[in-house]
Amino acid sequence: MTVTDEHSHANGSATNGSVKGHIKEAFVDGSVAISPSNPELVPGLLEQVALSGNAFASEDPKARTDLLDAARQLVYALETPREAMIRFCWSQATAFACLETGVDLGLFTALSKDDKPKKASELAETVGADNKLISRILKHLCAVGVILETGPNEYRRTGMSTSLMSQRYSDAYSCMTACITKGVLALPAQLKKTGYKNLDNGTDCAFQLGYKTPLHFFEFLKEHPDAAKEFNNHMSAYRQGRPSWMDSGFYDVPALINGDIGEGEALLVDMGGSVGHDLSEFHRKWSSAPGRLILQDLPEVLEQAKTMSLHPSIEIMAHDFFNEQPVKGARAYYMHSILHDWTDADCKKILENIVPAMKRGHSKILINENVIPETNAYWETTSLDIIMMADFASTERTADDWHALVESAGLKITKIWTAQRGVESLIECELA
Repeated sequence: MTVTDEHSHANGSATNGSVKGHIKEAFVDGSVAISPSNPELVPGLLEQVALSGNAFASEDPKARTDLLDAARQLVYALETPREAMIRFCWSQATAFACLETGVDLGLFTALSKDDKPKKASELAETVGADNKLISRILKHLCAVGVILETGPNEYRRTGMSTSLMSQRYSDAYSCMTACITKGVLALPAQLKKTGYKNLDNGTDCAFQLGYKTPLHFFEFLKEHPDAAKEFNNHMSAYRQGRPSWMDSGFYDVPALINGDIGEGEALLVDMGGSVGHDLSEFHRKWSSAPGRLILQDLPEVLEQAKTMSLHPSIEIMAHDFFNEQPVKGARAYYMHSILHDWTDADCKKILENIVPAMKRGHSKILINENVIPETNAYWETTSLDIIMMADFASTERTADDWHALVESAGLKITKIWTAQRGVESLIECELA
């Protein structure tokens, strides 16, 4: 690899040493772009893939994620910068466009209703679209691993395409277009405009620039109820299949429910609990636990929750967490992926509104959120961090960040419970 500050010569023409910002463009040996990015890592990664593959074959429950991680790192090491550029710039955006179009047409429902291979012409007729258009879309979806090719213009379903028959999963694509992606794409321009400062105002961030609105993300959703419904479905799908703090071996639930909980007192108050997925899971796994289960959110969100066939034991209560918590002395006030939506200043207000309701030595605040490690952070978490920066001017926090935030509100962290890398932790807090 050769990198200098000399002017480069390409096709017999010299560049002028162009300047971007205050950094002079360097000369890079052209062979760098067409050579593997990290070839020295390949032998070790091949060993990891082999070891994880053997463990996966023996049905080790952790082996699948280890194998997937090692395989990704192997691809990154083998991939040339030129290939990576094309993947980022071409493949990802176009795959998303084809996925969203396929969802809108009902293409995946038509393809995945059974395991029989189907011709592109057959699928085009079923969904009422142009044959040539569907052929082009299917070919790209096959190339990026969404479906399988079984012959010329013939395709078969996969687990991925079958999942898109469910609105819970298919809503993710229209949700991203309706209320997420334009903000992320506007992030470079917003950062340039603000002099590359960390964003800290949820009504003046890349979201407003991208969607051409003065509204905060959640105010925007109020004006776009279809996007709000898609967003809620996307969040529920994101959480599915991940280790839960309610499972044995994660958080000490028995200690929580064996506390002094009197008749009629609240066990768990799910603040900003959306349509009640978490409380439903808790009741399913700990049905004999004493105390009330209370779902809190804004009235328009709770209208959707009322359609979800919640267990009768789950109480629905309209509440804005920027106001003082009305349920006093609960055993636990629970928030799942709430505080990452808000700046530190707003999070401090949210926490301070719970403090007066807490009973010392009894009440806890349980924060179910990502805790980004100092090293070896997981790509899902770092991706979400950039989304939060763009659309909320907020952040996914490190352990130090969480301690500082919680302590600013007159609380203390008693323990951070973590099951595995890349999975949300449970942060247990009490009155300081």
